[in-house]
Amino acid sequence: MTNPHSDAPETGRPEAEEIAALLDAILPHVAFDGWSDTAFRSAAHDVGLTLPQARALCPRGAIDLAVALHDAGDRAMIETVRAAELGQMRYRDRVAFALRARIEAVRDKEALRRATALFALPHHAAEGSRLLWRTADSVWTALGDASDDVNWYTKRATLSGVWASVVLYWLGDDSLEHQATWAFIDRRIDDVMRIESAKAKVNNSVLLRPFTGALSLLLSGVHAPNNNPPMDLPGHWSSRR
Repeated sequence: MTNPHSDAPETGRPEAEEIAALLDAILPHVAFDGWSDTAFRSAAHDVGLTLPQARALCPRGAIDLAVALHDAGDRAMIETVRAAELGQMRYRDRVAFALRARIEAVRDKEALRRATALFALPHHAAEGSRLLWRTADSVWTALGDASDDVNWYTKRATLSGVWASVVLYWLGDDSLEHQATWAFIDRRIDDVMRIESAKAKVNNSVLLRPFTGALSLLLSGVHAPNNNPPMDLPGHWSSRR
């Protein structure tokens, strides 16, 4: 697994190279100034852009570059997972592999540390939650998840929590080659698998079947997002059965 060393936005847009250059330029400044306007101004100066030109590319300044760095890591993880031979792995091991690939796609640990603090602030918390969700969705998409019901949401919600805890653990991990983090990932996934096993037992319980059956009927109208989901929500409700 290798780290990406460019790519902020997806390629194909005229401004992609300029945003990638800004991202490369801001990382050394983030270590001292965080994802701040000061760091953004320095990055613009370093690549020879005026501040208005840089703002035209990144209207929110350093915030947009922090998001670009996160999304670049997601794309690198997807490429690694899709290139790997995972057919002989248990499914829980495939998820662990994807999370490890996502950690190894982090270009700059200090930049991630600063971004974690940034997106924990109340006025950026919603953005941080969206990024966690996007990473979880990227993992399941890379692994070929085909769920089209409430499981689409529960898988991503659960993995979002796992990924958040993995990032925090890794930021404090000084073990050789991240071995402590890899063990932590395995433990968290084992916890999730135990929960899934318990859910299966509840669903198969004769005593609880009247309740679980009613809940299943209630949730049967929940579906994964289609290509044109209504409203700005991660999915939709329909009367489809």
